[in-house]
Amino acid sequence: MQQDGGAPGVEASAGFAGEPDGFGRLWTPHRMAYITGGDKPADPHDAQQCPFCRAPSRSDAEGLVVHRGERAFVVMNLYPYNPGHLLVCPYRHVSSYVDLDAAELAEFTALTRAAVLTLRAASDPAGFNLGMNQGAVAGAGIAAHLHQHVVPRWAGDANFLPVVARTKALPELLEDTRRRLADAWTSTDPAEPVPGPAAGEG
Repeated sequence: MQQDGGAPGVEASAGFAGEPDGFGRLWTPHRMAYITGGDKPADPHDAQQCPFCRAPSRSDAEGLVVHRGERAFVVMNLYPYNPGHLLVCPYRHVSSYVDLDAAELAEFTALTRAAVLTLRAASDPAGFNLGMNQGAVAGAGIAAHLHQHVVPRWAGDANFLPVVARTKALPELLEDTRRRLADAWTSTDPAEPVPGPAAGEG
């Protein structure tokens, strides 16, 4: 649906066949690939089919890559829970957190920290969900390639839409979010000390 001048818009449904029910419609056809599993690899153990192996081989914009490290990278979640939902992934196609070697583990942790700092600077969220789902039974969508979720949270961000419509309303295009976060990316030097608690805390 387009308004005059080619801008996207919402077309009134009064002129179409059907019985009015008073409901509005937020069409999200792009999510059908997620619902049907169309984006998931047929063979999860084949790195050539893995979206987390393919993303770094593309340009940052095409692959939605926010930051590239030596052993791990940060990418936008194609199906975000919230605006700015990031994934930290090792380049190596491993499924378990305990499969990371010491160097990968250090950078994986440093990039997770940097992702939080960057999102704080760029979006000022009130909190975060950080987590990894290990295995399909634990909810991992792509279980064969380890990835850590970094999800910014704001008060009231979980409204009725996810509950009644299995839909999230996202106010910014993924590429716009990717560019904004890449521009704001924070130093990820693993040697940089992590600030400890202030005197009297802890």
